Amino acid sequence: MKIAEELKKRRTFAIISHPDAGKTTLTEKLLLFGGAIQTAGAVKSNKIKKTATSDFMEIEKQRGISVATSVMVFNYSGVQVNLLDTPGHKDFAEDTYRTLTAVDSVILVIDCVKGVEEQTEKLMNVCRMRNTPVIVFINKMDREGRDPFDLLDELEEKLNIKVRPLSWPIGIGARFKGVYNLYEKNLNLFNASKTTIDRNIVGIKDLDDKTLDEQVGEEPANKLREDVDLIEGVYESFDNEPYLKGSLAPVFFGSALNNFGVQELLDTFIRISPTPAGRQADTRFVNPDEDAFSGFVFKIHANLDPRHRDRIAFLRVCSGRFERNKFFHHVRLNKDLKFSNPVTFMAQDKNLIEEAYAGDVVGLYDTGSFKIGDTLTEGENFLFQGVPSFSPELFKEVENKDPMKSKQLEKGLSQLTDEGVAQLFTQQPGNRKIIGTVGELQFEVIQYRLKNEYNASCEFRPLNYYKACWVTSDNKVALEEFLRLKSNYIVTDKDGNFVFLAQSEWILGMARENHPDVQFHFTSEFKREAAAKAKA
Repeated sequence: MKIAEELKKRRTFAIISHPDAGKTTLTEKLLLFGGAIQTAGAVKSNKIKKTATSDFMEIEKQRGISVATSVMVFNYSGVQVNLLDTPGHKDFAEDTYRTLTAVDSVILVIDCVKGVEEQTEKLMNVCRMRNTPVIVFINKMDREGRDPFDLLDELEEKLNIKVRPLSWPIGIGARFKGVYNLYEKNLNLFNASKTTIDRNIVGIKDLDDKTLDEQVGEEPANKLREDVDLIEGVYESFDNEPYLKGSLAPVFFGSALNNFGVQELLDTFIRISPTPAGRQADTRFVNPDEDAFSGFVFKIHANLDPRHRDRIAFLRVCSGRFERNKFFHHVRLNKDLKFSNPVTFMAQDKNLIEEAYAGDVVGLYDTGSFKIGDTLTEGENFLFQGVPSFSPELFKEVENKDPMKSKQLEKGLSQLTDEGVAQLFTQQPGNRKIIGTVGELQFEVIQYRLKNEYNASCEFRPLNYYKACWVTSDNKVALEEFLRLKSNYIVTDKDGNFVFLAQSEWILGMARENHPDVQFHFTSEFKREAAAKAKA
């Protein structure tokens, strides 16, 4: 019974957006309303010498962008909220894609000035693949942006999803005065405050109340009444079931920077968002209320605290109860492990925990046992699916600038590529190290972290390859022949798997045509399939 009760009290979600839509600022304000922090710093403000709580890496603070997923836990209205703040920049999309496998719902942040942008569409496509429930928060209403009705139309057209506004702005830009909560049928006005909460200045239950005119002015009040009448006439009443199935997106308006509309969003999110859902494994579907524990690793981060050189594996609990100092089965390694110091997070701050339930994200100190996608159970042999590494499209050879620091460079490359932001390949003869990524900015982050976390200096020399793909075959002779013919373009990944670096799309197509017995894989899912075969 306790597991069922704990599930009701949990919400696990990610915040996603195109860069600069205000995602990290919204994250901080949710933490502020949840009481997890007492004051918030504007991410790009020079007046407030604080950086975003969720941006804890030094390069994030300097660049003002998120380059890694942060995990934050807080309690609000009797619910434990597990919030994952993801990178918005397209060069770090792979980290975001994997994070989306570990959450049960999403808040998508839209800039009211720019509307739906390219990365927004890509992220939404990933959500639609899994039918992930999505809430939209249209941000920056304190700026001169686009008409709210036009934004709703664009959301439906470009994101291919029905929308239903659950809050509505009073004015926009310099005339923005607050939001009306269509879900609760009331109005809350807030003082513009970038760092603290000022709640419930005015509560109005009826739009015909003349207090509304006194507070916001007669013209804005009448405009709000007209807009609400139009909304109620055009859009159907909100139904929670289509939202939970991922076919309807509730929409909220506000200004995260000034705390407008954030409480409406958070209050409604707690009421309508899904409790932890089950996950598909290779042998069966795992329900969250099962007694036996299970979970999977969706992220690894080296040097979360550079002073202690710690390596943390982020594990999403999928079923049962995780307990400190209890042995659990590492399915890929086929051995049992116990964890004496499991933690929960507030970005880089960690708190020791005794237990965790489905939906929770647990940090496990790792000495190298874990890889992204690994499964832990209480003994049953299954592997959770759908946490792939993608085929990189940018390649650079690593050139060591300080031979005296070769060991530090080797260690840094190994640990940083374990995180999944890039992939490390080795080419023989000569033991050449090649980094593959899906975005240019990742090279800059790796170079910065090698220097600042491992005291290792390197340069990257660009290589002209089109795509990397893993190659396998049930026909040993055919595989050996392919490896011989393409020896100049064959490398191995960190697990010793053969990888073909194709110079162009045409060459890749010809290779596949000329070697029909060889399989070409564009994600690492084939490793999981091979492990499942070996286990069977």
